[in-house]
Amino acid sequence: MIDALLSGRLAADPKEGTASNGNRYATARLHVATGAEDRLSVSVIAFDPASVAGLLALKQGEAVTLAGELTPKVWTDKDGNARLSADMKAHALLTPYHVQRRRQAMAGEGNQAGT
Repeated sequence: MIDALLSGRLAADPKEGTASNGNRYATARLHVATGAEDRLSVSVIAFDPASVAGLLALKQGEAVTLAGELTPKVWTDKDGNARLSADMKAHALLTPYHVQRRRQAMAGEGNQAGT
């Protein structure tokens, strides 16, 4: 397991589920750019209520940054080539919306301090 911070785009709409203990979770697939035309496919699961709500509010193609536990994987494609993928248990997420909101809050705090 690796502590990781990944940024990418959702490959499909996230899906909601309910664990056997009754708690909600969300699953998603994230495409992370690794080179000019290469990308890493990451399977994501989130149990934290704020992360679940954040993921479920997003749609395919939207940008997101996730923090959590990353487990690298290797699989073989139909041509016999080894390919990398990963699984992530996300603990927190950040979207462009969060960044914009934070910037607005910081600008507002700066204006108040100067008055």
